[in-house]
This record gives sequence, structure tokens and C-alpha cells, in this order.
Amino acid sequence: MSQKIIFLDVDGTLVNDSGIIPESAYNAIKLARKNGHLVFLCTGRSKAELFDHILEIGFDGIVGAAGCYIEVGNRVIFHQFVERQAIERLVNFFNKHEIDFYLESNGGLFASRGCKAHIEKIINQTIEQRPELSKEMEEGLRPFQKLLIDKENLIREDISKISFLGSSVPFEIIREEFINEFEVIPSTVPVFGENSGELSIKGINKALAIEKVLEYLHKNRNDTFAYGDGLNDLEMLEFAENGIAMGNAKAELKQMANDITLTPDQNGLYLSFQKYQLI
Repeated sequence: MSQKIIFLDVDGTLVNDSGIIPESAYNAIKLARKNGHLVFLCTGRSKAELFDHILEIGFDGIVGAAGCYIEVGNRVIFHQFVERQAIERLVNFFNKHEIDFYLESNGGLFASRGCKAHIEKIINQTIEQRPELSKEMEEGLRPFQKLLIDKENLIREDISKISFLGSSVPFEIIREEFINEFEVIPSTVPVFGENSGELSIKGINKALAIEKVLEYLHKNRNDTFAYGDGLNDLEMLEFAENGIAMGNAKAELKQMANDITLTPDQNGLYLSFQKYQLI
């Protein structure tokens, strides 16, 4: 088989809803690369959120912050930041409406005043309501919560993406407020709650980033596979020759995907890699 280029979303695709990577996904990636294929992360996460246990799997590059950051091998080929004025307006709006949020950069995740306590509450409530998820919460969400940096100046010039937690403010109100400046989608992390979401730079998406990767590598779109589950994966799955939705994907993604595999915990990546003879 000719060399293929595989692009993997992280939340809900490589990892389950608790942030845990199934062993089958580890094995699928290692075997695919052993067979000579290239495997890229293609995620809404910034590089600061790509923990060691993820990167240690081994990848040929990273598309981060929903396309605002691209790394091929060890070389950064694209990096774009949110304008300072937009950050100022966003911080003022979220603080005024008491919406907890964090600003994402490669150098760290900079959290609003109540964000860490809010996530602590999510962890504790989840464990109380579903004790069987205790280990996953501690191994998946807890490291993320500890990574958040608070008590720092939030008006920054190194931000590529913003995430906000659920609140009493309807998601549609937030989307309309920032529709001219950002791409605004519901959160790809279900435990962040109703009305949670993500804001990325308008006009940039994962598909455009993949196009840049292919151009850099002198590779053909016909050799691409893309796997995702969330709304920020729509363009990616539509662009790739083989756009595959996870079993837990949003309905819109399943409707337009070339194929649907199972969920992360049902070994969805491994089984799909087998189906397409990548491993």
C-alpha cells in the first residue's frame, strides 16, 4: 500500500470523554507508523494541552488550536494568534457575565478567576454521581485542571484559541456576540457542561491546515485519512479523501462522513485502521 497521511482529532477520537487513551489506539498508531504511514494530531487543543502521555505515542506532526498552529516533524510551518483587541473584548464579556474560561497558547493555559474551582466541582460531582469514573477523572481531567494557570494577566498576545465552560448564558448568545471575530462551536469536552464552547480564529480550520501540511510534504490529498467526532472536524472530514466519523460523533458529522467507526472505548480507531489496511 502507498504511504497514507492520517489526521486524528484528540478529544472524543484519540481519547474518550474522560481524556483516557484506549490501549488499542496506542497500538493502532504505532503499527500504522511502523507500516510507513504518517500520523498527525489534528486537534482543537493547543500544544500546552498535549500531555506527555499523548505525545509519547509518537507522531509525525501536530495541527493544533483548530488549525492555528502547524508543526511538521520538529519544524513550525504556521502559527497565528488572536488579536489583542479581540482578547480584551472577550475577557471583558466573559467576566461581566460570570462565564469561566481559559485562554490557550503553546506556553500555557491561562484561566479566569473561577475556572479551576469550576473544573474541580465538575470532577467531584462526576465522581460522586458515577464512582466507576473516579480513576478516569483523576487520570484524564485532573492533570488538565492542574495545568491551568490563574492569577495571570489575561490580556495576552500569544493566544490561538479560547474555551469556555457551561454557564447560565445560552450558547447562542455567546456565538452571536463573537460571530464576526471567531469561529464558535459547542465544546468538544462534554463534561464542561451545557452552553460550553470553543472560539478559534475566524477563517482558519483544520482542513486549511491539512492543505498546508500536504503542500509542505508534497503529498496528495488522495492519500489522506481524517478521524473526528466534533463540529470543528466538519471541514477536515469533508476535505480528506477518507473522512471517518467516530461512533460518538455529532449527527452532522456522521451524515457527511465517508464512513463511521465505533467509539474510542470500542476500539474505533484500531478497527478502522484494520478495515482500511493501514495496519
